[in-house]
Amino acid sequence: MINILRYEKNMEKDGITQEAQEKLFNSRVLVMGAGGLGSGVIMNLAALGVGQIKIIDGDIVEESNLNRQIIHKYKNIGRAKVISAKDWVQEFNPDVKVELDKIKINELNYFNIIQGYDIIVDCFDSYEDKYMLNEIAVRHKKVLIHGAIQGFRGQVTTIVPVKTGCLSCVMQKPRNFDKENYASISPVVNTISSLQALEAMKVITGEGEPLLNKILIFDGLKSEFKVLNYAKNIACEVCSVNEI
Repeated sequence: MINILRYEKNMEKDGITQEAQEKLFNSRVLVMGAGGLGSGVIMNLAALGVGQIKIIDGDIVEESNLNRQIIHKYKNIGRAKVISAKDWVQEFNPDVKVELDKIKINELNYFNIIQGYDIIVDCFDSYEDKYMLNEIAVRHKKVLIHGAIQGFRGQVTTIVPVKTGCLSCVMQKPRNFDKENYASISPVVNTISSLQALEAMKVITGEGEPLLNKILIFDGLKSEFKVLNYAKNIACEVCSVNEI
């Protein structure tokens, strides 16, 4: 039973319905990464009233994280990010159940991690990990909400296996990944993570129009949003072989 008082502002004029709020409360979302994007996504999902969140991250909180990873506190430096994130959620909204795993996923250990979750939010830092997660989501028919940032720019799209193209359709997987570290600017990180949480809400509730076969590009320096259409690549090495 949802706490109507807590979520009444979600359900006022031009908001969501009580039925949609109940769908959020009964939903389970897997957040891959508890860093910059993960912080914003977790905060927004907890505020929306998503009933169960699973957080995956293998890192600890470092002082250099605190310029944009706003879910973590200074006192948690040296602690596992997943523990720090869980503590924040439980203090902020005790209605939300939190699962966690302090692990770096790979092609050998991911299977049990994704079981029971149909929506995965990609909050990884590296594109190498993002392409791996894209392949996992497509293979197991999981909705994947992709987000990425580089400096003042960011992007978001929602991938629904079979129904839409995948990350490899949008941007062909490179043979060699760029290892350069790009700036992570807090307002940009927060903008993209908020949009990812909004996409999750739309997928769960059925309200609004998710970014299906569309990628939203944000340029923070120009205060500019663009939405570009893309299509499934029938020759895609990821989604074309996982159609069935």
